[in-house]
Amino acid sequence: MTKFGLSGLVVPFSIAVSAFGFFTILLLALHGAPSTETVTWRKPVIGSIFALICFFGIIGSLSPRKCSETFGHQRRMDTTASSPQTSNLAVSTKGHHYDCGKFSDHTIQVNGHVLCAACTGLLLGALGALSGTFAYFFAGWEPRQIGFSAVVIGVAAMIFGFLQLKFGGFARLILNVFFVLGGFLILAGLDQLARSLFVDLFSIVLIAFWIFTRILLSQWDHWRICRTCLTPCEIRGKRKVGSISSAHSVEGANYD
Repeated sequence: MTKFGLSGLVVPFSIAVSAFGFFTILLLALHGAPSTETVTWRKPVIGSIFALICFFGIIGSLSPRKCSETFGHQRRMDTTASSPQTSNLAVSTKGHHYDCGKFSDHTIQVNGHVLCAACTGLLLGALGALSGTFAYFFAGWEPRQIGFSAVVIGVAAMIFGFLQLKFGGFARLILNVFFVLGGFLILAGLDQLARSLFVDLFSIVLIAFWIFTRILLSQWDHWRICRTCLTPCEIRGKRKVGSISSAHSVEGANYD
């Protein structure tokens, strides 16, 4: 059974944990009493950790392998049987995605250049979140009485970010921008409300898990598109006549 043969368990579990995390964050924002903690280095440390997450996010969004050819993607496509009577079609990539028509919703065009909508949105969102992180956690910018509103808006933004799979083009780009900015709003809002190192670290752990779930959903979506495609190509891999039955056995196992 391949990695995504377990998606019937892994993906729903991650979504359920993410939903519980959103609910917990809202409860903390609504009922969490302000802390009397006086750790002077709380904000620089938390800001540095989140800035590091944004930095790695920027690097990931600029890497083609991070966006379309996810880890093990080529190997997983080889488990899908293709017709032995049909020659494989050559497939190029545009905007980090296979240029076969199946991924047209995943890309946008800017000045004649094809870009990955999700990667571009994550890049812009990470740059915006990084700017907000330096302003709030290092430069002393702290708007008063907006902590709860920031958390609510941040949770909504990240939830809509998960729904980006249902959209294409610039809508997908904008939702990915909101997804990253939502993480910053949650962290900054809770920090203003609780002023607690523990709450901040708990928020960062949840944000990291939400990012993991977002990546997992993206990987699953890419796998689903290629898995349900009946057009043989060099990505899926051409099967010999004698290996068709074994390939179908692997396919059946993937649904267990």
